[in-house]
Amino acid sequence: MSGVWGEFLKLSIFGESHGKCIGIVINGLPAGLELDLHHIQKELGRRAPGKSQLATARQEDDAFEIVSGYLNNRTTGAPLSVLIWNKDQHSRDYEEIKDIMRPGHADFTARNKFAGFNDYRGGGHFSGRLTAPLVLAGAIGKQILSQKGIVIGSHILRIGNIEDTRFNPVNADPEKLLAMSDKPFPVISEGQGQLMQEHILQAKMEQDSVGGIVEAAIVGLPAGIGSPFFDSVESKLAHLLFSIPAVKGVEFGTGFAVSGMRGSEANDEFTLGNGEVRTMTNHCGGIQGGITNGMPLIFRTAFKPTPSIARGQRTVDIVRMEEVEIHIQGRHDPCIVPRAVPVVEAVAAIALLDMIIEKDGSSWKI
Repeated sequence: MSGVWGEFLKLSIFGESHGKCIGIVINGLPAGLELDLHHIQKELGRRAPGKSQLATARQEDDAFEIVSGYLNNRTTGAPLSVLIWNKDQHSRDYEEIKDIMRPGHADFTARNKFAGFNDYRGGGHFSGRLTAPLVLAGAIGKQILSQKGIVIGSHILRIGNIEDTRFNPVNADPEKLLAMSDKPFPVISEGQGQLMQEHILQAKMEQDSVGGIVEAAIVGLPAGIGSPFFDSVESKLAHLLFSIPAVKGVEFGTGFAVSGMRGSEANDEFTLGNGEVRTMTNHCGGIQGGITNGMPLIFRTAFKPTPSIARGQRTVDIVRMEEVEIHIQGRHDPCIVPRAVPVVEAVAAIALLDMIIEKDGSSWKI
């Protein structure tokens, strides 16, 4: 098992959902970077559980502790190591079902991969709890990117079949993007947001769950970041986005809908605006040939419904080798999408920072 990602900015995540702590080691940060610790805690708070009826009742404040690589309020250039302590585990919820394969979870595949030695409590290392260290790293990445004029924002585009207004793909407003992070339920249309919340609570009442889509926009990116083929912007972003538990689809720009267009419709024609080359439309999502073109980078990430539901489901007891019915107890999100919004932003910041370091080399330092 490897929890390591990155070529120039290297991350290593560790821990389990019901272990003592989770954490991350970040290699490649410059020395002398002053971290905005309040901003990091705010980002972690956006993802933290137990804040409303729309989320799991597990109570974790996600307070973090920097244990190396930071001295006198500045990064030292050494690997930055950070711990987030687990405080509210109910491991007993998993003892009775440790041999029963939960539908939609990684229980069966993990048991086969690791010969049954994997930590089954709360999903262990497969848990969405491990996205907290990613949000922490992303908060640092956002701080660096913001000093370069790059802004990342996202909103809940869809819950079930209820859809919000989409971002303007040509003129995404950076102030509106930033304002999304202050909303407890980040949507553009408050009316649609209310319908989404009612839909989530209805599913919860019916002992079920729902999924949805997060739309993200990144503005201020210069043209020229990324590479063709294996290190394209889409490849790097998709790698990290698909690393988020429950992500089942990613599309850039117009996405799958572009397949129904003709070339005359899908091509983004060029124009001049204030002495800069821009495109009149943005079906490509700000990326051409795997490289940014200076337009807003637009992408959407689809999340499946939370697999842990109280409604009865058919499955197998892997020890007794018999079919059984499972009713999953414990504390679970009826919809993980609201808490996934800052995770999507975080991994986007991490991926972009890695690509910026690749492009600028030693000159990337702020």
